[in-house]
Amino acid sequence: MVLKVTAGTVSDITMAEDLLAEVDTCRHILADKGYDSDTLRTVIRKGATPVIPGRRCRKRKISFDKRRYKFRWMVEAVFCRLKDFRRVATRYDKLARNYASSLALATIVAYWT
Repeated sequence: MVLKVTAGTVSDITMAEDLLAEVDTCRHILADKGYDSDTLRTVIRKGATPVIPGRRCRKRKISFDKRRYKFRWMVEAVFCRLKDFRRVATRYDKLARNYASSLALATIVAYWT
């Protein structure tokens, strides 16, 4: 698992290539429309298939596997469960190290079985 903490005002797509560099192997990358970028798609295609819908403003329509895209709810459910912890949702910690630690603790508590 790879976790990189950025400032709250930073777009997620700026860290996407760094996170993908940490992944060993996978067949598909699922993401929402916020990750729709030609450069990111070329990086993903080097080792996997992108399952990312295109934005409305695209001139050329993007085709993607709609059946696989329906499983993206699992990722959203994980973030929703972690935001049940107030400390994680509001990010009280000023240091990224402390925030990553509280996020790790929240993950352990949320998924302890």
